[in-house]
Amino acid sequence: MSALSPEALVTLDGIAGHQRLRTSRIASVLGNRLGSSVLDYAVAHHLLEGAEHAARARDADRLDWYRRTTVGDLTHLSADPHIVLNPRSAEMLRSEISETAYYLVGPDSSPAPPEAHGLVRAATASATEHGFGTLLTQHAPVICLLNRRQLDETLHSWALTRLPGTVFTDYTAHPEVLARDLIHEAAHNWLNGALAAHNVSLPADVTFFSPWRGTRRSVFGFLHACWAFSLTVLYVREARRSATGAAVPFLDTHLRQQAVKFAAITECLEQALSYVPANEIRERIGRAVGKVVTSMCSAD
Repeated sequence: MSALSPEALVTLDGIAGHQRLRTSRIASVLGNRLGSSVLDYAVAHHLLEGAEHAARARDADRLDWYRRTTVGDLTHLSADPHIVLNPRSAEMLRSEISETAYYLVGPDSSPAPPEAHGLVRAATASATEHGFGTLLTQHAPVICLLNRRQLDETLHSWALTRLPGTVFTDYTAHPEVLARDLIHEAAHNWLNGALAAHNVSLPADVTFFSPWRGTRRSVFGFLHACWAFSLTVLYVREARRSATGAAVPFLDTHLRQQAVKFAAITECLEQALSYVPANEIRERIGRAVGKVVTSMCSAD
């Protein structure tokens, strides 16, 4: 595996099979005819959660919609190969599945405006140009654009284990910034899928200091941060060269901030990785971080 190739870093046997099996099981529970694509996998989890919500609310019509809907019924939301959503704040949900707000595809979901589709297309094109197209196609097929922000405002983004393949993110007018955040959250989805596909269970009582959170985190949380921020740095180092306007200093600031973070984790990374029994996953995280550290030393 080439350490220089983002595509190679995120190519891992087992994930696709895990996704197909999970989708098949959800289709069996719902009784519908979901396919086997990565978009089916992501949508299946929306349908499962939505059906549970509807059942608890005793909303028979809504439950029926979630039980019979397939990806083919959602083409009005599609910006091939992604579904792009732009929900209003009032449409966001909160429940026991997540400490943060989230959104589920439903019968009342409306298409995102053309400008949102255009921004996603530009962001995914930039990601693809620099080797991260497969990551976004496979692990961020559903994109929820939340609040439009300025570059000097805090941007929030997240992914949920209960909604794999979905990314929630604020956004600006700059596609490179959106691509950065999509890659970050897709990386979290990738690692969750990789751990599940290889039956990896990490100890909850072992912690390491995470400079990204400024506190100690479990092996799971620590390695998630190392992996996701590694991929964003690898992308930003390339994308900033063709970025224009205010995005350039913004991305440069991101790189400087990340250099400090990565310098703080190099000594304990090997120990954290020792808790990952799957060599294929351990190797990829180690190589990604190593590439980031090497590139930052070269920049100095």
